Amino acid sequence: MNICCIGAGYVGGPTMAMIALKCPEHRVTVVDINEKRIAAWNSDELPVYEPGLDDVVREARGRNLFFSTDVNGTIAEADMIFISVNTPTKTYGVGAGRAADLKFIEKCARQIADVAKGNIIVVEKSTLPVRTAESVRRILEGCGGEFTFQVLSNPEFLAEGTAMEDLNEPDRVLIGGEQTPEGEEAAQALVDVYAHWVPRERILTTNVWSSELSKLTANAFLAQRVSSINAISALCEATEADVEEVARAIGTDSRIGPKFLKSSVGFGGSCFQKDILNLVYLCQHFGLPEVADYWEQVIVMNDYQKSRFVRRLVRTLFNTVSDKKIAILGFAFKKDTNDTRESPAIYVCRDLLEEQANVHIYDPKVKPAQIFADLGQAATDADGKANDSIIIEEDVYAACKDAHAVAILTEWDQFKTLDWQRIYDNMLKPAFVFDGRNILDAAALRKIGFEVSGIGRV
Repeated sequence: MNICCIGAGYVGGPTMAMIALKCPEHRVTVVDINEKRIAAWNSDELPVYEPGLDDVVREARGRNLFFSTDVNGTIAEADMIFISVNTPTKTYGVGAGRAADLKFIEKCARQIADVAKGNIIVVEKSTLPVRTAESVRRILEGCGGEFTFQVLSNPEFLAEGTAMEDLNEPDRVLIGGEQTPEGEEAAQALVDVYAHWVPRERILTTNVWSSELSKLTANAFLAQRVSSINAISALCEATEADVEEVARAIGTDSRIGPKFLKSSVGFGGSCFQKDILNLVYLCQHFGLPEVADYWEQVIVMNDYQKSRFVRRLVRTLFNTVSDKKIAILGFAFKKDTNDTRESPAIYVCRDLLEEQANVHIYDPKVKPAQIFADLGQAATDADGKANDSIIIEEDVYAACKDAHAVAILTEWDQFKTLDWQRIYDNMLKPAFVFDGRNILDAAALRKIGFEVSGIGRV
């Protein structure tokens, strides 16, 4: 088959790279209108950082994996078309702040309708509200094009930082299709693609609506666990319990399990908040306000955790951080990715800047331009003078030198093995560490002389 994927982002690029690697008989082309992004996919410095991705792309690119800006030409030749474009939360109109913005999905559907030929299978890969496939189907039906089609739902269940592992050995692959002979035939075609490397018992088939809702539900349940343990972390600080010990104790219960019970400054990423807000909107739309309120509280708790972290930092630093240097270690929303979408670091840094602190930020993978954009700041003013409130450091020790406090906001492994004695010797005293990810040995740091504040610990 000729496989086309519209959208060369965090989902489309890695997913298609794995399909191309495992299915050398299929031609896989990832298309995007962003010329810089496509150029990066064709270079030695990929636009997405993901462990193992470079090796997969290097092996398949030029053989049966291609990246192109020729969207129309690739669609016209495709037998199977994945839609993997952004579906952000709406910032305007009806449902603003909660509903998913589907304008890019509709544009893709109309572009497919204009140029597709033959018998095609359209696969929803983006995270979408329930019944979006119906909208895509109606657009394709109404165009009177030179093709026949089936629409499938195939949501991604990737965790950034382990995406290649998740693609290579997934817990499950979910494929939703119409319960008709044609729909079942189309679903089987996609099953056959994944069956090249995924055991058949892990490939689940459902109707389209169940598939679409399953993705939102999975992310909602995972985010709920994070907010739940973070809520308990606040209680632990008030009662002198240790949230790590509490998490370990309840995680040994087979009915609960240990995963997603790591307390932190809050969850981030492109999916959790967006998908929960979408779920809240759907519940409100279908007249289920109590259900909407329940899921919205997951977001409320996450926002509370981020603001609580900053309040504790300011309170500990003698109730003011004005003109104080705060070293921020980590800006990506989690380790092993350069993705900053909804990263807690953004909100923590914004609050610190509101308090007139000077933040010095170090992250091994996030580029300075992305950090300034996320913070809504310019690197220089109109006269070319550097922004003194935000300094992007290339060296972690420079970020900490002469700092009043260090805040760990991403759980990069390298932060666990830093020379903390060297950092302490070059910080202002008293020297504070605010471990927003609970990855450090607090007892060892206290022996050096640090005053350490961890989430859910006194």
